Amino acid sequence: MTARMLASLSPQRRRLVVGVVVLALVAVAGIVAAVVVGRGPTVDPVAQDRPGPVLLVPGFGGSTTALEVLAADLESVGRDARVVPATGGGTGDLRERAEDLGRVVDDVLDATGAPSVDIVGYSAGGVVLRLYVADLGGGSKVRRAVTLSSPHHGTDLAGLASSFGSETCPEACQQLAPDSDLLRDLNAGDETPPGPVWVALWTADDKTVVPPTSGELEGALDYPVQSVCPDLVVGHPDVPRTPAVIAMVESALGPAAPTRPGSEVCSG
Repeated sequence: MTARMLASLSPQRRRLVVGVVVLALVAVAGIVAAVVVGRGPTVDPVAQDRPGPVLLVPGFGGSTTALEVLAADLESVGRDARVVPATGGGTGDLRERAEDLGRVVDDVLDATGAPSVDIVGYSAGGVVLRLYVADLGGGSKVRRAVTLSSPHHGTDLAGLASSFGSETCPEACQQLAPDSDLLRDLNAGDETPPGPVWVALWTADDKTVVPPTSGELEGALDYPVQSVCPDLVVGHPDVPRTPAVIAMVESALGPAAPTRPGSEVCSG
């Protein structure tokens, strides 16, 4: 509203209009502040130069076979690596899995005295990791958060399966549909909640996370593994146990700030 328009009003009406405008600005400022503060607890980021234990979170269905290969490789380079079993067969509510992950983190920190953990979430495990950091205080306990071929924006396969009901597509499957309430809420604000340094790796050959670009994560060091190793052919089930990808994960979890590695990792 211009000064000329205000001047044309009576003093009482002018005060009323100015008061309404001020209240509107305060409301807008409150909304902006809420977005900046974030959706979860206040975050106290951990030191980046002190790597702690690595927790590996499996995907839908809870299979740990491929992650055990990754864990063994991380242990061979001196890291304390542990696979976190998925309760309930890995097909239940992803929010409950995030709560389970939080309990494991607390137990590991208490048992080891480490200042923080690194977490690698494979497939749906990456969504579980994001829920933990966004909503359950993980931002103050996780140093590096790495996702491997995770359906951050859903997968069309889950969307198709969900149309056949819960027997074909249990709760976690429904939550991984592109238009699910869980993903819509998780992606509404900052896709990489504050606290850890985020890295998102995915494969262009993915036939489970469809489209494969659903593995992208805004705000992360984010790249398809083929951008480093153009000749690498790796499907979704083999991502955590492929030597070149393992080398990329090891690089992401190092003491230095993560960067996209060079082609030397492709010869692994």
